[in-house]
Amino acid sequence: MAKYRDEAYEEEEWETPRKKKSSGSKSGSKSSGSRKSSGHSSSHSSGHKGSGKKSSGKKSSKKAQARKQRRRIIIFIIEIIILVIAVFVLYSVLSGTKSGKLDLDEDKIIINEQVRDAEETTMRGYRNIALFGVDSTTGALTKNTRSDTIMIASINQDTGECKLVSVFRDTYLNLSNDSYNKCNAAYAKGGPEMAINMLNMNLDLNITDFVTVGFAGLTDTIDALGGVYIDVDNAEIGHLNNYQLCIAEDLKRSYRPVESTGYQLLDGLQATGYCRIRYTAGDDFKRAERQREVLSAVADQAKKASLPQLTETANAVFDEVYTSLDLTEIVEMLGNVTNYYISDTAGFPQENNRATGTIGSKGSCVIPVNLEDNVRWLHQFLFDDYDYEPSARVKECSDKIYSDTNGYIKK
Repeated sequence: MAKYRDEAYEEEEWETPRKKKSSGSKSGSKSSGSRKSSGHSSSHSSGHKGSGKKSSGKKSSKKAQARKQRRRIIIFIIEIIILVIAVFVLYSVLSGTKSGKLDLDEDKIIINEQVRDAEETTMRGYRNIALFGVDSTTGALTKNTRSDTIMIASINQDTGECKLVSVFRDTYLNLSNDSYNKCNAAYAKGGPEMAINMLNMNLDLNITDFVTVGFAGLTDTIDALGGVYIDVDNAEIGHLNNYQLCIAEDLKRSYRPVESTGYQLLDGLQATGYCRIRYTAGDDFKRAERQREVLSAVADQAKKASLPQLTETANAVFDEVYTSLDLTEIVEMLGNVTNYYISDTAGFPQENNRATGTIGSKGSCVIPVNLEDNVRWLHQFLFDDYDYEPSARVKECSDKIYSDTNGYIKK
C-alpha cells in the first residue's frame, strides 16, 4: 500500500514540470509569431508543425521513460534513507551500550535434560527471554546488584503471541549452585548468567538470552515513546509521587507530580515510580503486576511509534542496557514490533500455590508450596502443555524447598 501511495504522489509531483512545458510552448508560439513577421511564416510554420507531430510521440515516450526512471531513483533514494536510518540505529545500539553486550557461554547455561526433549515437542517454536530490572540509577547492570524485577517473556514465533510471567524476587529457590535463597540474589552473585541458570533449573526452561535495564533506561524508553497510559488509583498516587521524587533526585532530573487519579498519560519518571509501588494491598505481588502493566503499555506505545520514534527509543534505552541479543536480532524485533502482542500475564509462584514466611537469616520469602505443581502450571500457561511432567531436577529442588521452609510457612 505504501509503495502505491508513494507512486501516486510522484505522479502528482511530476505534473508541475508538465505545466511548465505547456507554458514553454506558449513562449514558443510567441517566437513563432516573430518568425511570421519575418515573412517566411507560412511554409516554415507548417513544416515545423508536421515535424512537431512526429517528434511529439517520441518525446512523450521519452518523457514516460524519464518519469519511470525518476520514480525508480526516488524509490531507491527512499530505500537508501531507510537503510541509513537502520544503520544509524545499529550504530547507536553498538556505541550506546555502555554496559555492553554479553556473549553468554552456552556451555555454561544449565538446561535440564528433560527440557531438551520438550524443545522438540511442546516448547517447539517458542523463544524465552529473561528480563531483569535492577535497582540501580548509576548503571550498575552487570552484577553486584539484586534484580528488583525478574520476568520471563515467552514468544510464540509462529503467531507473535507473547506471555509475561513475573518471578517474585523474594521467591525461595535454588540459586543454581545448590544454595537456596531469595531468587534475586542469583543476579547479585553471578550476574545474568547465574540468574538465567536459576530460572532454567527451577522452572524447566531453556532461556539463553536476557535484557537488563536500570531506572534510567526504563525512564528514557518511556519518554522516547511519548509516555504510557496507566490507570492510577487513590491508594497509588501518593506512593507514585514519593518514588518518582527519589528516582529524580538519584538521576538529577526534574519531575512533575501526578495530580489526579484515573486513566492518564504518565511520563518516564512517573511510570517508573508507579512500577516501584509496593505499600498497598497486594504488597510485592501487586508491584509485580504493575510492572507487567507498564511493560504491556510500553509494547502498546511501540506499536504506534514511527520509525524516528523507534530510533530515538533505541538511542535512549541502549544507553542503559545490558544484553546478550545480537544487533541483527534487535533490529529484526524493532522491524517486526507490530507483529507481536502480549496476550496474558501472570506471577510465579501462582497465587493458590504459594505462601510467605521468614526463613531464618534469609528473611521474609515467597515460598512455592509445591514447586513441581507450580512448574506444571507454568508450562500449561506458557506453552499450553496440560500434560507436562517436571524434570527430576525440579522434583529434587521441590523436595529441598519443602524441607527448608515447611516449618516457617504462615499457616
